[in-house]
Amino acid sequence: MSDPRTAPVDPAGSHHAHDPSDGCGAPGPASGSRAATGDGASVGEAGEVRRFWGRLGLPGLVDVHTHFMPERVLHKVWDYFDAQGPLTGRLEWPITYRKEEAERTALLREFGVRAFTAMLYPHKPGMARWLNAWAADFAHRTPDCLHTATLFPEPGVEAYVREAVEAGARVFKAHVQVGAYDPADELLQRAWGVLAEARIPVVIHCGSGPAPGKHTGPGPMARVMARHPKLRLIVAHLGMPEYEEFLGLAERYGEVRLDTTMAFTDFTEGFMPFPRHALPRLAELGDRVLLGSDFPNLPYPYVHQLHALERLGLGRGWLRAVCHDNAALLFGL
Repeated sequence: MSDPRTAPVDPAGSHHAHDPSDGCGAPGPASGSRAATGDGASVGEAGEVRRFWGRLGLPGLVDVHTHFMPERVLHKVWDYFDAQGPLTGRLEWPITYRKEEAERTALLREFGVRAFTAMLYPHKPGMARWLNAWAADFAHRTPDCLHTATLFPEPGVEAYVREAVEAGARVFKAHVQVGAYDPADELLQRAWGVLAEARIPVVIHCGSGPAPGKHTGPGPMARVMARHPKLRLIVAHLGMPEYEEFLGLAERYGEVRLDTTMAFTDFTEGFMPFPRHALPRLAELGDRVLLGSDFPNLPYPYVHQLHALERLGLGRGWLRAVCHDNAALLFGL
């Protein structure tokens, strides 16, 4: 079977045969876009997405923040969203892409996403190792997924992080808000050191949106980076709502990056807006900003994230880098 990462993609749009807190938006349909609520709507949106990256002259998109996890775990995440739990800021949160796993991977391919991730994470001790085993299997049967792993501050974390690295993990996910742990916990220090030495990026939800946690915010991550300045940290959601503080962390450390997940969308702007006076700083960091979406746990269509980035007006070069080139370089795609 051909590798979907190298298969040709058609920008004209033709088609060939948690936890909840990782989202940071409010509900409702995005203007001018059709949600993927049925086959016709999905096909229509796929054409919009492909036209977007086709206009930029890209071979597709690279999305560093998509969620795949065991189905029973994902369904519990969706139940939490439906219940408007406190970690979601108690926002109404319809899941736009509430589909089976095979349908979700197929839809990303229809969108022309060349590579994506399986952001999964434990909320208590004893989960990370078996989540990593599931993720390794998922990556094996899904070659366009960047092999993802996770960790938690617990005895044995260094050992299973090493195991995941040796098994071919290419990116890690950490969730400070859901896990309710201090990323600077001494139990994690040797694991961070392993990842820094291996130069494997870590996507980490460490900002205080959509609801703060005991250890969210820039302070704990600043302590981690002070001890591990070579750690390839990717701050999820641009660190919302502490955008400027996390921009500062990226300005201080050359290996700190940020992903765009749910930032600048109509929904997030409604309750945690990005300060417009900080846009020049974001533009300056254009080689270290990566596209993230939070697919499938979005309360709006996927294409809305792309349009939200485009309307910032930071230029074609910035948009090309964010939507594809930065991640392609980071992961050697």
